[in-house]
Formats: sequence, structure tokens, C-alpha cells
Amino acid sequence: MDEKIKDFGKDILTVLAIVAAFLIFCQLVFGLWTPMYVVQSGSMEPHMNIGDIIFIKDIDRVTVQTNEQALSSANPKMKFGGYGDVILYRPNGSKTAVPIIHRAMYYVEKGEPMWEGGPAAPHAGYMTKGDNPFTNPLLDQQTQISYNTPVKEEWVIGISKYRIPYIGKIRLIFS
Repeated sequence: MDEKIKDFGKDILTVLAIVAAFLIFCQLVFGLWTPMYVVQSGSMEPHMNIGDIIFIKDIDRVTVQTNEQALSSANPKMKFGGYGDVILYRPNGSKTAVPIIHRAMYYVEKGEPMWEGGPAAPHAGYMTKGDNPFTNPLLDQQTQISYNTPVKEEWVIGISKYRIPYIGKIRLIFS
């Protein structure tokens, strides 16, 4: 019996060591202790699907490139099937709201029109939009997602770097 307890204890310590190593790795590489986000809606389809796990790099370690910036560069690179970074942000800066993962389309300064013929921006920030043309034909700022409110830089958690398809569906079953 003592041998089984020792083996069980070793197994527990091994699992804890693996988890600790993974967390340290995540902090070193992504700048976040938990850099994974599970896509919960179809707003980014077909480039990100419900249940995809997205690895996020901390905003303090990157510079956001908007769709507008990418398209105006000499050598634009596609990221997740489109141009410009896909950012993870807290709507209205709320720590309790479910974060939104959408593409940064362009940046506006305070007082600039948020879109052609649109209202003036109450503060500087990113204009964002999901990639799904059927569910997200408008900017987030033209809908209830972030109505008339550009995404402030301090609301951005990070940018999407990698995707593991569908594995997160397991997580969604339990939530």
C-alpha cells in the first residue's frame, strides 16, 4: 500500500511540474500566464471557428497592425485569412464581460468620424470587425458589440498568434 501512495504522489508531482513548466513557458513566450482563448461565436468564421483555441501574445510585447496599415504597406501579410491583426479586447474595458476577438480595421483619434458620415469618436481607439460577412457586416462600433465606442488601447489584451482548430469545444461543453 505504501508503494501505491508513493507512486500516486510521484504522479501528482509530475503533473504539477508539467503544468508549472507550461505556465512558465507561456509567460516567457506570450507574456501571459494563460495565453489561450477559446472562440465562442462564429463572428470570425471562416478564419476562426467556434471551439478553436487561439494563442494570444500580450499587448505589451507587440504593436497592433490594423487592416488599413497592412493594406497600405508595400508587402502586406495575411493573418488568419485577412489583413491586419486580430485582437482580443475587453468591451468597454469591462473585466467581467466576455472578451471579443475581432480584427483591428483602423485607428481613430478623438473627435474624428468613426466611419464615413459617422459620429465623432469620443476617444481614440481601434475600430474593429468580425470577419464573418453574414453575422458581422458592420463595424463593432456600429452595433451593440461596442456601440459608438472605439476600442481603447488599454482594453486590448493582446493579438492572436496561433490557432489550434476545434480542441476548445471540450472547454465550451463545460461552460
